[in-house]
Amino acid sequence: MNLYWSSSFKRGFKRTVNKHPTLHDGILTTIQKLSKYPFSANLKTHKLRGDLEGSWACSIDYNLRIIFNLAKNPISHETDIILIDIGTHDEVY
Repeated sequence: MNLYWSSSFKRGFKRTVNKHPTLHDGILTTIQKLSKYPFSANLKTHKLRGDLEGSWACSIDYNLRIIFNLAKNPISHETDIILIDIGTHDEVY
């Protein structure tokens, strides 16, 4: 799967790493797992409802989440992952 970082995700990534520098490697590891196995049990990937209906979330740790969308690429016909936001549970929901 191809992975794309939206501008909002890039901002959230910088904000999160600035607050918690020790999480940098864990975040990148989770993103790598997400690109290979988006529905792996250890990511706790789940569909969102409400204002974020149509999006998905996965867990980095107990309180840190990545919000993403799945989209069909019209050229390659593969599913792309578009990273939307990252932050604590309260920040992203």
